[in-house]
Amino acid sequence: MKLKHYGRFYSVFYVFNIIFLSVLALLCILPLINILAVSFSTSHYVVAGRVSFWPVGFTRASYYIALSDPRFWGSFSISMQRTIIGGVVNLLMTIFVAYPMSKDTKYFPARNRYMMYVFITMMFSGGLVPTFLVVHYTGLIDTIWALILPGAVNAWFIVLMLNFFRQLPKEIEEAAIIDGAGHMTILFKIVLPVSKASIATIALFAMVGHWNSWFDGMIYARTLARRPLATYLQSLLTADVAREMARHMPAEAQHYMSLLNTRTLRAAIVFLNALPIIMVYPFLQKYFAKGLVLGSVKG
Repeated sequence: MKLKHYGRFYSVFYVFNIIFLSVLALLCILPLINILAVSFSTSHYVVAGRVSFWPVGFTRASYYIALSDPRFWGSFSISMQRTIIGGVVNLLMTIFVAYPMSKDTKYFPARNRYMMYVFITMMFSGGLVPTFLVVHYTGLIDTIWALILPGAVNAWFIVLMLNFFRQLPKEIEEAAIIDGAGHMTILFKIVLPVSKASIATIALFAMVGHWNSWFDGMIYARTLARRPLATYLQSLLTADVAREMARHMPAEAQHYMSLLNTRTLRAAIVFLNALPIIMVYPFLQKYFAKGLVLGSVKG
């Protein structure tokens, strides 16, 4: 880009914007680098405060201990199931609610009434106790569906998808109707193929939300075997991690405990929890920037 073409003011703004965003990105990634360095460092260097952004006394013991805990893999499996199934359920419910609401009232006369219901749920909720009672009396306690179904319909996702559907050219759908296509055919063969940006954005939001959610796992999962990874991590962060893990690790791993302390183990578990989302994001990033401005451009 030739900056002089836009004038001196824009050139200064462009350079300032690049510097500002670079510093902001650096501030966001530095804590993650510090956690990674701590997780690979020996305990006495961490206690002495000598670890910043590079491991000191490099050791993989914290990851060996964390991955040797059978509860970690059980919770990891639950989180993977929840993220995949929950993401699919969120997408399907969002699409099937947003598509009819994107139509004119002549096709969907009750559209405005249902829109009001959606907006009300964005501002108010039933509360924790009523939600728990609903989950309890529907028999979902201590099942993976207790982590998925209560949040299956997300009002914010519906608004994003609704705005995207509304900006699609109406002539395409009208031509399909003339050719005899029904709404399901139009949705799956015309609308969804051109909605990859919105689908990828909502999928990313849903996956991150399911993966990082810990509170509902603590409430609805009565047994440790049914708790997701984020809930397992939260329980370790509020306890003596080294002592708790020492009770469950195999005997051959006991000698690694001298190299570790609570902080190094917590750092390793935090990074392991964030790693799957970090790996998935690059595959969705090309759609993400476009999806963030869903419905913001008209005409």
